[in-house]
Amino acid sequence: MEKFTLKNGLRVMIEPIPTSRSVSFGIWVKTGSRYETPADNGISHFIEHMLFKGTKRHSAKEIADRFDGIGGNVNAFTSKEYTCYYAKVLDQHLPIAVDVLSDMFFESLFDEEELAKEKNVIIEEISMYEDTPDDMVHDLVTRASLGDHPLAYSILGTAERLNAMTSDDLRGYMGRRYTIENTVISLAGNVDEKVIDLLEHHFGGFAVRGGEASLTVPTYRSDALFHRKKTEQNHLCLTFPGCSIHEPKMYAMILLNNTIGGGMSSRLFQEIREKRGLAYSVYSYHTSYADSGLFTVYAGTAPKQTQDVYDLTLEMLSDVKAKGLTDAEIHRGKEQLKGNLILSLESSGSRMNRQGKNELMLGRHQTLDEMIERIDAVTKDDVAEMIDRVMGADSCAIAVVGAQEKVLNGLGREFVVSSTVEAAAGE
Repeated sequence: MEKFTLKNGLRVMIEPIPTSRSVSFGIWVKTGSRYETPADNGISHFIEHMLFKGTKRHSAKEIADRFDGIGGNVNAFTSKEYTCYYAKVLDQHLPIAVDVLSDMFFESLFDEEELAKEKNVIIEEISMYEDTPDDMVHDLVTRASLGDHPLAYSILGTAERLNAMTSDDLRGYMGRRYTIENTVISLAGNVDEKVIDLLEHHFGGFAVRGGEASLTVPTYRSDALFHRKKTEQNHLCLTFPGCSIHEPKMYAMILLNNTIGGGMSSRLFQEIREKRGLAYSVYSYHTSYADSGLFTVYAGTAPKQTQDVYDLTLEMLSDVKAKGLTDAEIHRGKEQLKGNLILSLESSGSRMNRQGKNELMLGRHQTLDEMIERIDAVTKDDVAEMIDRVMGADSCAIAVVGAQEKVLNGLGREFVVSSTVEAAAGE
């Protein structure tokens, strides 16, 4: 892995994979719903869509034709804290990918007719999301955890806010967030430092600069939210405070998550699905942000079984808090973590993503050997410390999406019934 800086200061990360015949190329921008206001919520995701809708040189169809014509893939995604535009192509077609993506990045027209059509596309995306309660509940529990903080904002926004946005709004937001300081180019595959000349040609004229936005650290809450929706199952989430991306003992957090609900051998999966057959989908996950994080447990189950699933989950979490993990669980978790890490690096796309995100959000990188060394160094005391930090609060945030409020009666919490739920992440 090598880091270069173009003459204008734009950062470039390159990971050569000589045995590959493809290249993954990404443009990473530090912007997402966290950087928005209630008035412009959804604008980062809207811009992501609009960059595919035509430039001075390429129509929307021609952009698609250029990549289909070379057998390549092009796409983008928006998260809470960053946006990425990426392509994977044969190594010989990298100049085409760089040419078209840079054209989209700098010369998108934001045509009013295309703007109107894409608003409707995103509104349909919001409707699709709202028809998916097992997605909706994760956004709801983030609101229960973080309240009105920007990290709890929807990524998609709302129809009302989207309809009020103009081309000038999108251009103005790009002028504030799409700056050299907030942008990183990442490549992985059959490529070497000669690509710098190609990047200088297409990105050397990038001259937009700006300061870093000030971020407010969220305060964790333990609210309880219920959203009424006609469903066959109740969708339940419990969320605890987690760790930021800068956490030195992050691997202890990942290991803890894997043991609780990160795979088929996890305690949640084995107890609730395999042993008792109470749920098809049950798992946990950890989300890290620049200055905070959340640890979440999810289960989808029939209304008549919701109380049992809730009680079993709390019982299992209480047991972890009281006794910690066993030596066998820690060993198995380390091997699982190392295996997942090594297997993920077989993909040029994964490598491009890892180095792009690390440079943009952390400004530092680790070799595979360094990461394995850190995983092996995790001790039982490290995991115990993480358990205390995550589960030290008196209570957790809870969210439920389901058809009947009576499910709340046995959960021992005072719920706020939500009549509207804003959208969650999506491409």
